[in-house]
Amino acid sequence: MPIVQQGSVNTTALVVPDLYVQIVPPQNLVLNGVPTNVVGVVGTASWGPIGQPVIVATMADYAQSFGPIVARKYDLGTQVATAVQQGAQNFRCVRVTDGTDAAAQVMVPATTFTFTALYTGSLGNQVMLTLGVGSKTNTWRLTITLPGLQPEVYDNIAGAGVAFWTALAAAVNQGLGPQRGPSQLVVANAGGVTVAPAAFSLSLGAGTAGADGANTVTAALLVGNDIPPRSGMYALRGQGCGIALLADADDSSQWTTQAGFGLQEGIYMILTGPAGDTILDAVAIKSQAGLDSYSAKLMFGDWLWWSDQVNNTIRLVSPQGFAAGRLANLSPEQSSLNKPLYGVIGSQKSGTPGSGQSTSYSSADLAALLGAGIDVIANPQPGGSFWGVRGGHNSSSNLAVNGDNYTRLTNYIAATLAAGMGQYVGQVINANLFQRIRATQLSFLQNMLGQGLLGSTDGSLPFSVVCDTSNNPATRTGLGYVQSDAQVQYQAINEKFIVNMEGGQTVQVSRQTLPTGQPA
Repeated sequence: MPIVQQGSVNTTALVVPDLYVQIVPPQNLVLNGVPTNVVGVVGTASWGPIGQPVIVATMADYAQSFGPIVARKYDLGTQVATAVQQGAQNFRCVRVTDGTDAAAQVMVPATTFTFTALYTGSLGNQVMLTLGVGSKTNTWRLTITLPGLQPEVYDNIAGAGVAFWTALAAAVNQGLGPQRGPSQLVVANAGGVTVAPAAFSLSLGAGTAGADGANTVTAALLVGNDIPPRSGMYALRGQGCGIALLADADDSSQWTTQAGFGLQEGIYMILTGPAGDTILDAVAIKSQAGLDSYSAKLMFGDWLWWSDQVNNTIRLVSPQGFAAGRLANLSPEQSSLNKPLYGVIGSQKSGTPGSGQSTSYSSADLAALLGAGIDVIANPQPGGSFWGVRGGHNSSSNLAVNGDNYTRLTNYIAATLAAGMGQYVGQVINANLFQRIRATQLSFLQNMLGQGLLGSTDGSLPFSVVCDTSNNPATRTGLGYVQSDAQVQYQAINEKFIVNMEGGQTVQVSRQTLPTGQPA
């Protein structure tokens, strides 16, 4: 009485009389949408791995992986912090350096034993190393600390001369077991030391100081290299990001490269113009750069005043983090238009905080910017006096695809289909396959309709899927091709709301009568 998986036995060639039980897998494949709230951020930091995406959810996670926010251009943490204030909580962070970064290192006095920071950067200078008496007799204990993190304690290290220093290096580099793993702060090199151990207290910065490698970083370095090992922006490939930004990368020569990457990966790239830009200059530079793509959102170079709580100062920062964080905290069918932004205390246009100046964009200003495919963060908004994105547009000149909602919803649907429909590859082409392919897509689109991601103004079904012999003739299926054609109507965004009011003593009021007979 064999039990087999369906398709593993040729049921037309059985010889032995028996009961054959076939396990039939579910015939209807169900698709679950991919996340749309993952934000990729590329920039500089004072600690952490280089060119490797690191998952970050909160600023505490960021500080543990990359150190504190640094008040400088291209800072990774600044953009993460402004995005977190908008509700974003799913990041892929990539650190970039200019190649001059160095790891802090110190040598134990009277020995050649060295401790080196696990990562390059100035934060490593603050690592403290203390060797003292261990818990057991004739043993030693090494304590490694870094402000803001839990201390690493390596206790009961025994031995004398070479044996001790070798054991100390092994403890730091390999750990002492499941309760105390390898150090996440330093690596040790015994260096063949033979002298007897003696207590010490050292900081890594007392030897060779660590360096961030951030002084000569450029937008081109943030874009990085697409040849393995990838660096910069290209390290975000395959990370599932729905939105991404290169911190403060205001070099227009790199805009189209970012837009191209966004098209390849299905990522909405958030770009920025240089601080203090003018409207005429921004329009001209965008035209010269050749940027015209739904995959990129260009923010006008009206940078924002923001309170940096870590460095206790008010800084001028690019609008990228605010826009990216707001989008990440919205469902993909939504627009960033008229949605409140948090943490903004002023802009270059409105004036510095406390200056008493209050300048807003005129309709002519906004028409010039939005007409050129440039968005801007401004106050007031149509909904009131608050900071928000004023257009909700990408950089495309095509009015049919220039909304935030088009970019994000298109990328969402495409990524979901790409993630799940591949299971049909390799199956036999027949009417049943056509039906199952169509049912899978219809089920996913119906779920979107039920959750409000899709809809129509007249209540009709806003999608259709065709997968049958009408678009799969035998001349194609005979070559192994199967084609499914879907049409999906997105919901438009109310951008120009017109309210007509007729008033006067001579107005004749007409009333609409509802089906129940009650006047409306």
